[in-house]
Amino acid sequence: MEQKPARLRSLDALRGFDMLWIIGLDSVFHALAKATDNSFFHLMSEQLHHVPWEGLRLYDLIFPLFMFPSGVSIPFALTSRMNRGWSRRQILLFIARRAFILVFLGMVYNGLLDLRFDTLRVASVIGQIGLAYGIAATVWYLIQNVKLRAAVLAGILILVAVLQLMIPVPGFGVGVLTPEGIFNSWLDRTILPGRLHAGVYDPEGLLCIFSSAALTLAGTFAGQVLRAAPAPRVRTLYWFAGAGVVSILLGAACQALGYPPIKSAWTTTFNFYAGGISLLLLAFFHGVVDFPKRNWSFPLQVVGMNPLTIYLLTRIVAFEPVAEFFAGGVARLSGAFGPVVLAVALLIVEWLVLWFLYRKKVFLRI
Repeated sequence: MEQKPARLRSLDALRGFDMLWIIGLDSVFHALAKATDNSFFHLMSEQLHHVPWEGLRLYDLIFPLFMFPSGVSIPFALTSRMNRGWSRRQILLFIARRAFILVFLGMVYNGLLDLRFDTLRVASVIGQIGLAYGIAATVWYLIQNVKLRAAVLAGILILVAVLQLMIPVPGFGVGVLTPEGIFNSWLDRTILPGRLHAGVYDPEGLLCIFSSAALTLAGTFAGQVLRAAPAPRVRTLYWFAGAGVVSILLGAACQALGYPPIKSAWTTTFNFYAGGISLLLLAFFHGVVDFPKRNWSFPLQVVGMNPLTIYLLTRIVAFEPVAEFFAGGVARLSGAFGPVVLAVALLIVEWLVLWFLYRKKVFLRI
């Protein structure tokens, strides 16, 4: 039987880096921008807001940077189960079960337990992660031929572009890339039950789920390369960096032709940009985390090994009063930098909770 590979530190560190922005690191930079006249902090604060529709900022990459590593982990997780003798039926049920539970948890996050079904938002961030994972994992498992798998990836990207650019939307026409007129909006309004997050469309709607599955599926190619390597190889860094640059150039070409990156509609152009930047970041983290013998990334790994836990806890638990209890005095004496102190304290409190769970070996894994 094949020996179980060691856990990839860089993947946990990359997830942890990503989650830090979600749980409060963005607030640190917003507070620093308000407290200072520093141009860098003001630029970062602007970049840490979503674009209203078309375009791309750093904050628009937070979500895809979580979905891409979920694809990277697929070859590790499923191959491990295959090596333990799991049957085809067991693996497909595992994939379906994981996707279903994430959709359910997403609805819980959106207020399912409030029992107001007329205003419940069915679509969710966690649900999109789950369904995109389900599509990508099923494709990876059922299609062993790498070229055919790549063809499926290309097919998803092309189909999304065709639907958004060439299929007429009732009342709007063909290729109308506005919040009201894009194909995503018509599909969500027609089929998706419950409340739509943006009224006329949902940024985690049906076509967004299908399109983002391409990004997750792209992650499986990187995951397979990493899993096949007996040890970190410099050549892998070159491959990831090169593929990342090519993907970004494809995104730039699509944008130049009039097909913009729209995160809320998850256009193919956005997929190219997000995939390319994710590959570059994976190459960077693989190089600086997996190559050195010393594990300097432990603080990031603590977050990255329990991302779903902290995401749900920030919705359920009020961490802010705890941070204010311990750091309120220092914040009061810090003048204009008081909000900075509280934002940093909040991050520390959240990290300590995750560290405690790590020490107790408590991980929310689905």
